[in-house]
Amino acid sequence: MDPRTKLLILITITTFALGGAGGKRVEALVPVLCMMPFLLLITAKRFKTAVIGIFLFWVTTFLLGFANTHGMSGFLYYILLGSCGILGRFLPCIMMGRYLMESTTVSEFNAAMKRMHVSDNFIIPMSVMFRFFPTVIDEAESIGCAMKMRGISLTGKHASKIIEYRMVPLMTCCVNIGEELSAAALTRGLGGNVKRTNICKIGFRMQDYVAMALCLIPWILLIVDVVK
Repeated sequence: MDPRTKLLILITITTFALGGAGGKRVEALVPVLCMMPFLLLITAKRFKTAVIGIFLFWVTTFLLGFANTHGMSGFLYYILLGSCGILGRFLPCIMMGRYLMESTTVSEFNAAMKRMHVSDNFIIPMSVMFRFFPTVIDEAESIGCAMKMRGISLTGKHASKIIEYRMVPLMTCCVNIGEELSAAALTRGLGGNVKRTNICKIGFRMQDYVAMALCLIPWILLIVDVVK
C-alpha cells in the first residue's frame, strides 16, 4: 500500500474515531474505520498484535454498550466510561501508527512526500522519527534483558531501582539516538538544496483506491453536514 494511502487512513481514523468529528452521520462508519488498522496488521503478518487489538476494542465497546443499556451510574460507571472510552478511541490510532511505522521504509516515505511537494522542514524530522522509535524499542528491550539478569524488574527483588537503572539509561539512549539519526539524515543530503534521487518505486494500486474510497465517505458526510 502506498505511504500516502496509509497517511490518509491514519488522519481519517484520528479525526473521526479519536476526534469524534461528524456526529451521528459518521457514527455507523466509526467501527469500520477502527477495524482497518487491525486488518492491515493481519496482512503484515502481525497476527498476535491484531488479535489482541481486536479483542480489546470489542471488549471496550461491549462494556460501554452494557453500561449505557443497563443505566449504570456512580463512580464505577465513570471509571468504566473513562477507561473504555480512552482505550477504544486511542487503540485504533496507535495500531494504525504502528502499522505505518513498521510497513513503510524511510525511502518510501521520502518518495511519497516528494510526490506531494512537501517541504524538507517536515520531511527531515519525520524521516528521523521513522528510524527513531524502532531503534528506541530495540534499546529498551536490550536494557530490559540486561536488568532482568540483575534482578531489577517490577516483580524482582530490586523493584525500587527500576527507575534509576532502566529509565535513566533509556533516556540517555534516546538523546544519543536522536542526535545520531539527525546527523545521518543530514549526511545523506536530506537538507541540501540539490534535488535528491530515489530508486524506491511507489504508486497507487487497487487496494489504495479501495481504502481511499472508504476514507472519503466520512469526509464527504462531514462536509455535507457543515454546509447544511
